[in-house]
Amino acid sequence: MKILHIDSSIMGSNSITRRLSSTFVAHLQDSHRETHVEYRDLVDDELKHLTGPIAAGFRQTEINDFTKATLQEHQLSETLVMEFLASDVLVIGAPMYNFNVSSQLKAWLDRIAQVGRTFKYTEQGPVGLSGGKRVIVVSARGGFYSEGPLQKMDFQESYLRAFFGFLGISDIHFVRAEGVSRGQQLRDQGVEKAIAAMPAVIASLSAPAQ
Repeated sequence: MKILHIDSSIMGSNSITRRLSSTFVAHLQDSHRETHVEYRDLVDDELKHLTGPIAAGFRQTEINDFTKATLQEHQLSETLVMEFLASDVLVIGAPMYNFNVSSQLKAWLDRIAQVGRTFKYTEQGPVGLSGGKRVIVVSARGGFYSEGPLQKMDFQESYLRAFFGFLGISDIHFVRAEGVSRGQQLRDQGVEKAIAAMPAVIASLSAPAQ
């Protein structure tokens, strides 16, 4: 099993998602003997956001005059998509910032959405080319968004489902720690609930991918 472990929290050692994503990967390694983990920290090793010249490395544009720095970005885009394509399971630490994912994670998603590599266009519309992978999103939210009055403001999970679905991945699981900004007691309860949810998600990975 090849695991791609992504962290995107800006909170460093105080990050809940970093702690939880690391815990999930450790449990996954314990339950599956033959695993290889590729790790990428999108904050410590921050990606540049897309520009026209950077996007021209994997999209058809009219831009064809590149600096040395831009050519290095093209190579980085290739490295990122190859890491993604080589993975069987993605474990993504994804805190909710302003009702969605972090800009660091968005920059990574923009780099792996490559036509002809992770999806293609057909006469019937776009078709994902990345099916068979599993995605586990380990998230932390300051409030409670999975149900209740704030659910309509949860653009994080709907966006990630839509994005990975566009790439052909339907096997997506969310492990949530909610209420982490509502005081220490609710924070601890949210973390405990997330950890308690991990065994069931890990057990589901033994079934054939959807």
